[in-house]
Formats: sequence, structure tokens, C-alpha cells
Amino acid sequence: MSTTKWIIDPTHSEVSFKVKHLVISTVTGYFREFEGEVETASDDFSNASVRFSAAIDSIDTNQKDRDAHLKSADFFDAENHAQLVFSNGKLVASGDGLAVSGDLTIRGTTQPVTLKAELGGIAQDGYGQTKAGFELEGKISRKAFGLTWSAVTETGSVVVGDEVKIFASIQLVKQ
Repeated sequence: MSTTKWIIDPTHSEVSFKVKHLVISTVTGYFREFEGEVETASDDFSNASVRFSAAIDSIDTNQKDRDAHLKSADFFDAENHAQLVFSNGKLVASGDGLAVSGDLTIRGTTQPVTLKAELGGIAQDGYGQTKAGFELEGKISRKAFGLTWSAVTETGSVVVGDEVKIFASIQLVKQ
């Protein structure tokens, strides 16, 4: 059985995360450099295999000092762990929608992760390329991946929350 390969179109995709700051507000960050591919046996994406990676050095929270801290050994340790990797992923039916389940590796620690997935549709662009759009969302515990840095303010507020919400809007190009 032949498979069809789809690759992420980075110019029409984005990967972001949200985490609580001081428990009262949310900071949003992005991975600006990433790649991935999906292999399908058919265009309906059932049981598709999924692989994804993002460059830790591409983290962007719109604040250079915070980005440098996130890349440091306190958090992602980009010098020793340059990539965030999602492997062994499978796209499967889940309830009344879809889910992507696989192994997420951050800072050398691998944990199973499941993200809710929604297929936006399949269409041809002006160049005759077949494209598919997905919206993904889920959440992870940063501490489960060894990102345990924490601080408490003088008033007892936690500086960075443990729960990290993940959002991705992905456009794939059929190869």
C-alpha cells in the first residue's frame, strides 16, 4: 500500500503556547521555526502518522529577556536540547472529532501527549497544490518535562504556572 506524504507549509502555519504569569494573566509565545510531516494511506487522514519538531532557539514571547531565560538551562536548555520533538504520532478518531497522540520530547524527557485536532478541510491553491488545514490544541505540564524552574513573589504568587496550553494552526502541502 502506498502512502502519501504531506509537509507543513511554515508560511501558512503557526505554533503557539500560553502559560499563566503570576496566576493572573497569560503570556503567549511562539515557535517561529518548525517542520513536520504527515503520512496518509488516503486523503481522509484516518490513522495518519505524524512527526513534528520545533527549534527551541526560535522561541518568541515578544520580550527578549524572557526569551533568553526560556532558552537557558532554567527552562528549555536550548544549548543542550536544540529541538522539541513530537514523534510516533497517530491521527485517530476521538469522540465526535479527531485527536493526535504521540510522544513529545522536551529537554530530553519524553511523555505521551494527546492533542485535540480539527480538520478544516482540503483545497487546491492557485498553484495547483493540494493543501489540508488543521487546528490543534491541548495542554501539558511543563514540570513533567523537567521544566521545573519556579519562583514565588514576596506576596506568595507563583511566577510561572505549570499548565502550558498548546495551539497550532497547520497547513499541510501534499507532496
